[in-house]
Amino acid sequence: MTTTDFTATIQVDQTPAAAFNAINNVRGWWSEEIEGNTDKLNEEFNYHFEDIHRCKIKVTALLPDKKVEWLVMDNYFKPGIFNEAAPALHTDTDEWTGTKIIFEIEEKDNKTQIRFTHLGLVPGFECFEACSSGWSHYIKQSLHDLITTGKGQPNSTGAPKTAEEQKLSTATKD
Repeated sequence: MTTTDFTATIQVDQTPAAAFNAINNVRGWWSEEIEGNTDKLNEEFNYHFEDIHRCKIKVTALLPDKKVEWLVMDNYFKPGIFNEAAPALHTDTDEWTGTKIIFEIEEKDNKTQIRFTHLGLVPGFECFEACSSGWSHYIKQSLHDLITTGKGQPNSTGAPKTAEEQKLSTATKD
C-alpha cells in the first residue's frame, strides 16, 4: 500500500522510553517557542515561527514508549509565503487544520525505531515542499540528535534552522 502522507523514520540505539520522552520535549527538537503542555493527554499547545506559521495542537494519544499523536486544531500560514512568483495564488492558509501528527515507537533489530507520519500532509498542499523539508530536518536531525546526544536543533524567532525557514524568513523581510 502506498501512502502520500508525509512520513519519516529514524532508528536510535536508545530505549523506547528515551525516544518517547524526547518526542514529548517538543521545545527541545522543534521550536523553543512552544506554549503550553506537550506531554499531557488532551492538553493543547501552540507553535509559531515568526509571523509565517502558527498552529494550535491537541495531544490526542500518549501511550508510554509506544505512541504520541497530535491533532492540528487550527493552523495559519502567511498568505503567499509558498509562491514567490504569484503570492496572490496562495489562498489556503490553514492547510494543516484537521491533520494528525503521529509518532510510532517500536523496537526493531535491537534498536528503537520512530516512525513519524503527518497524516493529511500530502503533495497537493501548497506547503508540502517546505513542510516536508522542515519535518525531514526536525525528525531526522533534530529529534534524532535530542534522543542520541541530549541536544536537538529547535528553531526560535530570528533563528531559523532549515534552508526553507531561512528562505521564508528572508522573504518576509523584503
